[in-house]
Amino acid sequence: MKIYFSKRLFLILAISIIGVLNAKVKLPALVSDGMILQRNQVLKIWGYADAGEKVNVKFLNKTYSATADNQGNWNIMLPELKAGGPFVMTINDITLKDILIGDVWVASGQSNMELPMRRLKPLYGDEMKTVNNQNIRFFTVPQKYNFKASQNDLDGGKWESANPQTIQNFSGVAYFFAKNLYERNKIPVGIIHTSLGGSPVQAWMDANSLKSYPEYLQEAEKWKNDDLIKSTESGEQALSRAWYTELDQSDIGLNQHWENFDLDDSSWKTMNVPGSWEDQEGSFEGSVWLRKEITLSKDEAGKAAFLNLGRIKDADVTYINGVKVGNVTYEYPPRWYDIPAGILKEGKNIIAVRITNGSGKGQFIADKPYYLEIGGQKIDLTGSWKYKIGAKMEKMAPGQTFIRWKPTGLYNSMINPLINYKVKGFLWYQGESNTGKPKEYGDLLTTMINDWRSKWNEKDAPFLIVQLANFMEAKNQPVESNWAELRDQQRKVSLTVPQTGLAVIIDAGEWNDIHPLDKKTVGDRLALQALKIGDKKEIVADGPVYQSMKVEGNKIRLSFNKGTDDFAPVSELKGFAIKGKDGNYQWAKAKIQGKNIVVWNDGVNDPVSVRYDWADNPDGNLKNKSGLPASPFTTE
Repeated sequence: MKIYFSKRLFLILAISIIGVLNAKVKLPALVSDGMILQRNQVLKIWGYADAGEKVNVKFLNKTYSATADNQGNWNIMLPELKAGGPFVMTINDITLKDILIGDVWVASGQSNMELPMRRLKPLYGDEMKTVNNQNIRFFTVPQKYNFKASQNDLDGGKWESANPQTIQNFSGVAYFFAKNLYERNKIPVGIIHTSLGGSPVQAWMDANSLKSYPEYLQEAEKWKNDDLIKSTESGEQALSRAWYTELDQSDIGLNQHWENFDLDDSSWKTMNVPGSWEDQEGSFEGSVWLRKEITLSKDEAGKAAFLNLGRIKDADVTYINGVKVGNVTYEYPPRWYDIPAGILKEGKNIIAVRITNGSGKGQFIADKPYYLEIGGQKIDLTGSWKYKIGAKMEKMAPGQTFIRWKPTGLYNSMINPLINYKVKGFLWYQGESNTGKPKEYGDLLTTMINDWRSKWNEKDAPFLIVQLANFMEAKNQPVESNWAELRDQQRKVSLTVPQTGLAVIIDAGEWNDIHPLDKKTVGDRLALQALKIGDKKEIVADGPVYQSMKVEGNKIRLSFNKGTDDFAPVSELKGFAIKGKDGNYQWAKAKIQGKNIVVWNDGVNDPVSVRYDWADNPDGNLKNKSGLPASPFTTE
């Protein structure tokens, strides 16, 4: 007997089969191989499927079921689990492998949180070569913004454990935090790293959190316009390209190949490196070329080498013997260039650097290392270099708009997709980009902390703040400081918002670098706060914490929180200033008296307040016997 199918029936069957094949469960990026799930909390596993589809999750010999709603969303709650692993989870036909249960932290902020281990190589190179820890895992959130709506998922990202390859891109602060906690607790540590260099706090807040700040909401509303974003970016890129094209065309050094080994530079002027050619030439934008001759032995010639040119304002292209060995396009990254074997010669060698600068003072940054290293031996490159101006230009058009930093954009794309994933707490290293308006920072940060906790449905989740490090040139007189004001806002938040901790790093900065290399100190001090606040351990996690003041004649007596007042002895306390009724601060003497500190200045008869370490880059030395520094503070 023959059976005939109409074309229409065949088509319906085919579509049905394709529909069944396509009805697979989809998982968010965070729910994937290698993930670390938060211990001791009820967990949510969620995803997407066809409306009405049944979803089965099998984990630790139990099966949990759910049905996708009309929008295709589903979620399943797992009971509290103890630390351990690795485990396998199946979700319908998906198998997730190598799952651990431990503690998960969200690490967020701007460039000092973002700064990857590869940028810290001079301090931690050996660590990076030997690390191999399956119990420390990172998920790095893709850097995106969205002003129109909060996203529910990420465009990518994966869980990676710490090994010599992956650690290159791990946040240095978050890595050392995780390492410290793992060594102490022997519990797996997961880091969800979501940060972006240059970002202000309002970029990490949603529209509802900013309702008290109409100017920020207006800004967010403005950038919902895709055409405006496109025209702004294309216009600025065109202006930038035009400026650099004109510079390249005008630069006689490019046209005459001033990088060449055999160039006659006998008529060039000289300057000292580090330093600025503008000290001799006056301020200008454009390009300048520098050359340095060094002499190498037969043993040194031909070998691979490492060139460290510290930091340069602004962009450079660097050559050795006419061969390009590296370039950096903006001022912040260090100039670390690996020199391949075969470039260096016996006898005369020429290092040539072309520097371009569109705004501000062009210079080789002081107090940075400048050397060529061959076979473990360093050749000092500081001192006299020859230089010649390549081209002088009109000022570059006004700088970039940096749309990615505008209010709400990063929250929508880089925070909201994470809120279903249960975590232990949050690490926050941010504030440099808010120093222009420091007095509003405490309220913004408090609002953000409360909102994030609400979104995660974790009202007691520890929130650990890194206070800004010391930075910029030291001042010889007490002055006002936006950096000090912002640090004080961070201090006040840590004292008024429950379950918050402050990692004070006023002793871990570098005056000439907004990105100090010592990220281990930062991670370790955050870990102390996590152990104290998150694990309820009886440990000393804070340096001396100012509590109150009392005027006693021409002196002010300072009291500190109990448990933080075990001061380390010093021959002379530094960093204190005292204000009289005239309203001016003057440097003060200070001495430890038991659990108090007494502050005075013989010329101030009626003191009213005290400041400690109130400067961009202060030099105070008040610590406890554990070596933890006191936070800068004001008694006002």
